[in-house]
Amino acid sequence: MKHSIKNSVISGTGLLLAISLFIATIILANTAFTTWRIDLTENKLFTLSKGTKNILNNLDEPVQLDFYFSQKAMNDFPLLANYGVRVRDMLEEFTAHANGKLILNIIEPETFSEAEDQAVASGLRTVSVNATSDRVYFGLVGANSTDDEKVIPFFQSNRESALEYDLTKLVYNLAYPDKRVVGIYSQLPMISSRGDKTTETWTIINALKEFFEVVNLNENIEALNEKIDVLMLVHPKKIKRENLYIIDQYLLKGGKAIIFLDPLAEQDRTQPDATTPDVMPILYSYLDELLEKWGIEIAKEKIVADINAAMRVQASSPRGPQEIDYLPWLRLTEKNFNVDDFSTSELNLIHMGTVGSIEIIEEGKLEITPLIESSKQSTKLERDLILFQRDPTVILSNFKSDDKKLLIAARLKGRAESVFLEDQKNNDEIIKDDSFVDEGDLNVILVSDTDILADHFWIRKQDMLGVSVPQPVSNNGDFVINSIENLSGNTDLISLRGRGKYSRPFLKVETIRKQAESKFREREKELQVTLQETEKKIQQLQQEQGNEKSYLLNNKLTAEIDKFRNERLATRKELRSVQHDLRKNIEKLGSQLRFINIGLIPLLITVLALLIGIYRANRRI
Repeated sequence: MKHSIKNSVISGTGLLLAISLFIATIILANTAFTTWRIDLTENKLFTLSKGTKNILNNLDEPVQLDFYFSQKAMNDFPLLANYGVRVRDMLEEFTAHANGKLILNIIEPETFSEAEDQAVASGLRTVSVNATSDRVYFGLVGANSTDDEKVIPFFQSNRESALEYDLTKLVYNLAYPDKRVVGIYSQLPMISSRGDKTTETWTIINALKEFFEVVNLNENIEALNEKIDVLMLVHPKKIKRENLYIIDQYLLKGGKAIIFLDPLAEQDRTQPDATTPDVMPILYSYLDELLEKWGIEIAKEKIVADINAAMRVQASSPRGPQEIDYLPWLRLTEKNFNVDDFSTSELNLIHMGTVGSIEIIEEGKLEITPLIESSKQSTKLERDLILFQRDPTVILSNFKSDDKKLLIAARLKGRAESVFLEDQKNNDEIIKDDSFVDEGDLNVILVSDTDILADHFWIRKQDMLGVSVPQPVSNNGDFVINSIENLSGNTDLISLRGRGKYSRPFLKVETIRKQAESKFREREKELQVTLQETEKKIQQLQQEQGNEKSYLLNNKLTAEIDKFRNERLATRKELRSVQHDLRKNIEKLGSQLRFINIGLIPLLITVLALLIGIYRANRRI
C-alpha cells in the first residue's frame, strides 16, 4: 500500500514537473526564439525567395520603411486587418534578412496627428470604413539616404500574390535610384527626327520617357553597351552584320532585351522597288540567325487567327455596312495572359494585329515562359490571304481551328551560344577585339507583333481645349512598360514570380453565414413591409381624424391610431432584435471558430498528452 502511495506521489510530481517544463518551454520559445520562424503555409507564402534575399543581403546603404497601418480602425473588417498583419509580417521578414540595412517603422496614425499629416504629405491614400468616417491608412513610404522616396499609397488585396515582388521592387529602386536607360533600335518610324514634320513620335515612346531615359540607337548602334539597361529591338529587317554582332554580344554579356518581330508589320510603309513594281516589298522582320541559336522560329508566311479573340470591325456587304469578326486583329483579355508573371499579371486587354506564332524547334535549349497565348480556337492563316484579301468574310470562311494554343509572347532565359562562333574560329575581321564571348546567359522577352506598339491599336486622340490628348483604350503601353521595368532590374528581381493567395476563406462557414443572413434578411424585409404599411395606415387615419367632426368617430380613430402606433413600436423592436440576432449569430460563429482553432485543438492535444502520461504512470505502478 505504501509502495502504491509512494508511486502515485512520484507520478503526480512527475506530471507537475512535465506541465511546468511545458510552460517553461513556451515562455523560453516566446522570449529567446522570437526571430525563429517556421512557414507551414501551402505555397510558402512567408518564405522569401532567393532573389529577394540576395537583394536584401547586398544593400549598401540603409533604407527606411514607414508602414502606416490603422489596425484598430480595421477591427470590423477582418479580411483587410488580416492582410495588414501579413504585410507587416512580410516587412519584418525583410528586415530580418537585411543585415541591419532596412529600418522598419510601424505607425498607426491618429486623426489630426503629425503622423497623419506626414502620411498625407507622402501621398498615402485613405478609405472610410464606418459611419463615423474613421480614415484607414494602409500604405508604405520608403526613403533612402539621399532622400529619394517610393510609395505604395494603399495595399490592394488584388495584388496580394505580388506582395513580395512589390516590396522587393520598392527596396531595389531605393537602393539603386538612378533612372534606367532604354536603348531603342527600330526599323519602324517610331521616333520623329528633328525638323521632320511628316512623322510623329509614337505615344509608346513618350510613355517610356516618363519612366526611363530613352536613347535612340538608330543613329549609333555602337552606343549599345553596359550603360544600356534594356534594349528595345523593333522590326529588324536588314541589319548589317556588324550591327548584329553588337546585339549578339550585348545579350550574351548580360544585357536584357525586349524584341518585337512581325510576319506582317502593318506600320511598315516600305514601297515597292521602282525597278520591280510588281514585287511585294519585305514587310516581315528578320532575325533568323539569333532565333535559330535560341531554338525557336517565327514563321514569316503565317498569321495567327483566333476566333475567340477576333476584333469586331465594320465591313461592307450586299446588305450594307455590318460588324464582323476580323481574324487577323486580336483583342486579347485576361485569359490569354500569364497571371504569374509580373509583365502580364495585371493586364486586362491588349490589341494586336497580324501576329506571328513563336514555335519551339529545339526543346530544352532555353527556359521558355509563355506570357501571351491565343485560345485553343486558333489556327495559322497564310500571310498572302491577309495581304491580298480585304473582305473579312472570305478570311473568316478560311478559318478552321487547330484546337491548340499558339504562343504570341514569351520570356526566354538560359544559356545561349553566339551567332558568330564560326567567324571567331576563322578570325573574321568582324570580331574586333578580345572581349568576344562565345556563350552567355540570355534574358529576353520576345513578342511576335510590332503593331502592338502603334497608336492605331491602343490610343484614341481626344481634343482637350484645342490640344490633342492621347487616351489609352487597352493595356498595350502597360505591357511594354511592365516588361522593360521588370527586365531593367537585376536578375534577382526578374527571378521573382507571383505567389499563392494569402486569403484562405472557410468556404463551408461562409455558406452557413450566408444562409443565416439570408434567413434573417427575409424576416427583416417582411418587417420593413409591415412597418411601411403601418406608417401608411397611421397617416390615413390622421387625415380622416382631421376631417371628422364627430367626437365619437374621432375617439374611435384615435384608438385605431394608438393601436397602429403600438404595432409600429413592436415591429421596430422586432426589427432591431432581428438585426441584433444576425450580428450575434455571426459573432458567435466567429467565436466558435476562434475557440476551435486557438483553444480546442491545443486543449485536446494537452488532454491527450496528460492521459498518455497517466496511462504510462499507472502501467509502471
